Amino acid sequence: MPGSSTPVSSTAQSPAVSSSQDPNLSRSLSSRHIQLLAIGGAIGTGLFMGSGKTISVAGPSVIFVYMVIGFMLYFVMRAMGELLLSNLRYKSFSDFASDLLGPWAGFFTGWTYWFCWVVTGIADVVAIAHYVTFWWAEIPLWIPALACILLLVALNLPTVKAFGETEFWFALIKIIAILTLIVVGLAMILTGFESEPGKTASFGNLWENGGFFPTGPMGFVAGFQIAVFAFVGIELVGTAAAETKDPEKNLPKAINSIPLRIMLFYVGALVILMAVIPWTEFSADESPFVGMFALAGLGTAAAVVNFVVLTSAASSANSGIYSTSRMVFGLAHDGDAPKAFGRLSRRKVPQNALFFSCTFLLAGVVLLYAGDSVSAAFTMVTTISALCFMFVWTIILFSYLAYRRRRPHLHRESKFKLPGGRPMVYVVLAFFGFIVWALTTQTDTLTALLVTPIWFVLLGAVYAVLRRTPLHQARVAEYKSMAKAEREAVKSLSRA
Repeated sequence: MPGSSTPVSSTAQSPAVSSSQDPNLSRSLSSRHIQLLAIGGAIGTGLFMGSGKTISVAGPSVIFVYMVIGFMLYFVMRAMGELLLSNLRYKSFSDFASDLLGPWAGFFTGWTYWFCWVVTGIADVVAIAHYVTFWWAEIPLWIPALACILLLVALNLPTVKAFGETEFWFALIKIIAILTLIVVGLAMILTGFESEPGKTASFGNLWENGGFFPTGPMGFVAGFQIAVFAFVGIELVGTAAAETKDPEKNLPKAINSIPLRIMLFYVGALVILMAVIPWTEFSADESPFVGMFALAGLGTAAAVVNFVVLTSAASSANSGIYSTSRMVFGLAHDGDAPKAFGRLSRRKVPQNALFFSCTFLLAGVVLLYAGDSVSAAFTMVTTISALCFMFVWTIILFSYLAYRRRRPHLHRESKFKLPGGRPMVYVVLAFFGFIVWALTTQTDTLTALLVTPIWFVLLGAVYAVLRRTPLHQARVAEYKSMAKAEREAVKSLSRA
């Protein structure tokens, strides 16, 4: 295989990378696309839909919840960035996981990431169908759901540039909505707006209703288990690495801007919301964005926010279909998925992988008629999805540790090093352990936590069969040979 004889002293390639690399993938995503893709990934639908519930359980401490999660995930993205730029033949984090941890890691990471986005996409399709009924109450739910799936195929089938352009506008709508909320909210605070006699918009509302931690330590902990889902998709820039123009310039730029965006779009928006409306008045079942715009006297607030949340859900589903099709495409080239999914259309789009992922979204149409159990199902779906995303983020960190151990020369030469290095990796891993513990404190999330291992058991059973094939045995043997050669090279350098 190409790359199997690459000297250890240069940028090492693994069989996983070389086998999955397809020269026909085009780098068509410009700086404008990748920047807005990073914003769209950092601003999840959970901010519009789930922030009301998060505020109702954690109070003003939710500000610190989002800051801590964003802070930790920034280091995951920096680790991913250093790894992707250490070898421009990596298409995504599945590739470097396979290269640095072994073929098993690429298989588990790739298919788990696919599962994450398919589950999230199903939830998005169901949500979109319900949002459409805001304007057309009489329309059967299956019509907008099916139309959404067909639209997603149409948006992703032409070219990767078409996907980038669609996401650009979707992300722009989210940005405008949040910036409008911040500006309107600030005006209400500065003018001393009164929603009711004695209830004045003021920053004092942040601490005058029980302090910053009014629901106690466990309320603060409960905020984490809800808020973490709002950040899923933050790693999308890594999925788009193979189709990004000038990745050495655009990837660092996109990743480095994540902290500022989290401070502005998450923390800034939540501070304004709770300054205008005391946290005690937020409902877990309503979007706080609607409430604040309605207070401002904007009669069309419900329709506007409904449109924003609709496009946000569409953006999430669109990103999911894009990323899953690329992930399955890579898995097919590694022998971890049927070969048919590794073919490209004339326009350099993995259309077979795209159709495969979209087929599973049809389960969303069935869910529309699941009755009263839909709400409970959604809680489980979002928790399972968040857990699986955490697995992917954890694999990125373990890959970084293996990279530092096996290829210290590449780390020394890197122009985009992870701040804090290995100690920071252990801090983030400990934080993920805290999140898992937090999920055990509520009955519904604990159920999801106990159900999630079923997915990994199924994957393990499939991989137990796949690893016996000649292709996988050859990949494992080559991985072990290269890992041994790299270890010996590092020992030689340390002795010298």
